Amino acid sequence: MALLVVPVLEIAAIIAVGKAIGGWQTLLLLLVESALGAWLVRREGARAWAALNTALRTGQMPSRQLSDAALVLVGGTLLLAPGFLTDVVGFFFILPFTRPFARTLLEAAVAKRLLGGFSSRWGSGPGGTGAGPMGPGGTRGPGGTGRGPDVVDGEVL
Repeated sequence: MALLVVPVLEIAAIIAVGKAIGGWQTLLLLLVESALGAWLVRREGARAWAALNTALRTGQMPSRQLSDAALVLVGGTLLLAPGFLTDVVGFFFILPFTRPFARTLLEAAVAKRLLGGFSSRWGSGPGGTGAGPMGPGGTRGPGGTGRGPDVVDGEVL
């Protein structure tokens, strides 16, 4: 759906800007945005890569650095597409002062995607009870052991 809607919106935006400021000025604006975007992607991509290498070298979990690198990659891809709307979103993903907000949105989308579809007997996803292993009302599972009905006591030799 987005593959059909975004190009139509981009063409409409380019036509509207062209009517407001003129055709040559619109073309010049698109070229300036592309050049600025290419420079910014190169600079922020190098920074994200250096931060990722530093985190890996020091043994830290590089979650922030990986999300920054992903945002720079997606933002750079959006800046490659000609148009004003994709450029706005691309700059939002790449600029250092807007990227923390974009990172928060990315983390929320990933969490919703990963955790929203989770379903198990004890889980809180669709079909789950949301009670967890303690059961509703804080009681333990069957028999008061805290174990589910499929647990068999035994010994490993």
